[in-house]
Amino acid sequence: MTEGIIGGIIVGIIAGFLAGKIMRGEGFGCLWNCILGVVGGVVGGWLFNILNISWGGTVGAVGTAVVGAVVVLWIASFFKK
Repeated sequence: MTEGIIGGIIVGIIAGFLAGKIMRGEGFGCLWNCILGVVGGVVGGWLFNILNISWGGTVGAVGTAVVGAVVVLWIASFFKK
């Protein structure tokens, strides 16, 4: 169980970093992007589950988390101002 949580956090941090690069000018700094990336991993999994989309393996987990992190950063950008 611990490996799953730690792995999820690591994937979320990577996704937050990548989402910050994708959302140029919309980021919150490296630390907050990584934190939002962890949240985005959950959001991405939820969105993909609703849309019945499934990716396998580590690449799929990172891809799902990046999509979720971009969505979270986009929504959070409305509250930044």
